[in-house]
Amino acid sequence: MLPLGTKAPDFELPDSVSGTTKSLQELASPQGTVIMFICNHCPFVKHVNTGLAQLAADYQAKGITFVAISANDVDNYPADGPQYMKELAITEGFTFPYLYDETQEVARAYHAACTPDFYLFDAELSLVYRGQFDGSRPGNDIPVTGKDLRQALDQILKGQSVTEDQIPSIGCNIKWKVA
Repeated sequence: MLPLGTKAPDFELPDSVSGTTKSLQELASPQGTVIMFICNHCPFVKHVNTGLAQLAADYQAKGITFVAISANDVDNYPADGPQYMKELAITEGFTFPYLYDETQEVARAYHAACTPDFYLFDAELSLVYRGQFDGSRPGNDIPVTGKDLRQALDQILKGQSVTEDQIPSIGCNIKWKVA
């Protein structure tokens, strides 16, 4: 896992929705920035998508920026391709960019391991949270609330330190390209 305190690795990636290139520097917020690695086909991501869209809307209103990135190998997982990313973003009501990391360099820089994987950076783009959305998983009957990420977001918005007791994300492995 990326160590707490790490500065957010910079990036410039195409946004599957707008068709424009977005950079971390233009997207970052002085209130906080959430970078999340997701994809279209993973059942763990599908399970949280509606809650994720709601959480983003709730906290964007408070000045937090959200950025989703898909880094999966689309040759072997074509459902994760940019054209389908755009469809998903529109269907789910994503109000944030959904970027495509074709080279997978950004995912590697963030030490992303699975989808979904969440990273929260403070005003200085220093990592304060990396972990699960909440304890809900497909089939475990725990409601999707975003409890863990919400707690971290609330702490930074109140100027508090984010608890270091963080539970890693669980989901599908990122589908790395084979050289």
